[in-house]
Amino acid sequence: MKENLEKYKKDIQNMSAKEIIQWAFDSFGEKNVILASSLSVEDQVLTDMVCELAESPRVLTLDTGRLFQESYDVIQMSMDKYKISYEISFPEAKEVLDLVTEKGPNLFYNSVMDRKECCYVRKVRPLKKSLEKASLWITGIRKDQSVTRENLSHVEWDNHFGLYKINPILDWSEKDVWKYIKKNKVPYSSLQDKGFLSIGCAPCTRAVEKGQDIRAGRWWWEAPESKECGLHVSA
Repeated sequence: MKENLEKYKKDIQNMSAKEIIQWAFDSFGEKNVILASSLSVEDQVLTDMVCELAESPRVLTLDTGRLFQESYDVIQMSMDKYKISYEISFPEAKEVLDLVTEKGPNLFYNSVMDRKECCYVRKVRPLKKSLEKASLWITGIRKDQSVTRENLSHVEWDNHFGLYKINPILDWSEKDVWKYIKKNKVPYSSLQDKGFLSIGCAPCTRAVEKGQDIRAGRWWWEAPESKECGLHVSA
């Protein structure tokens, strides 16, 4: 299917975010399209859109076992508002047990390699398993979030997971996101109002100061070039 990529890029040229999502449903079928939500404001925007456009939207989230309580609150608020059931993916218990037994519960502070191993066990492997039942996944990544995301496209072939990926709000600004959130009364994490602009696992996330980069609070002990967990590194 990878050979269709250039055609798909032309198909969605000049489409709005909502039109790109509708294109995905029309082209691949609703049951084959899944939104992988990190419960960020970006993914909450997309949750609102897919719930409007699809009769039975598939929304996946990863429970790494290290999430903030506020992230679980977002799941509950979204379930209540949109009347949906999340597809919640958990890491394999034995893999987490082996990792923590060998390297400790805070191994992610040791080195980039150890942190990425933790992300692989808690995020990448569970996502890969979940995406086996899809032909296309939707993400909320934006170009201005990170230097690692500047060269992405609205539609890509994901070599790592073996399916197509769309990034409907890739060109949106942070202001665009919040405008949509407020206008449509989309539920979001209360941590956002406390300076947590990019929210992941609790030990690896902190609030940022005014004027700092959006992802400055994620893995703040690492260089910007390494700040990916492995979910969005291959197109």
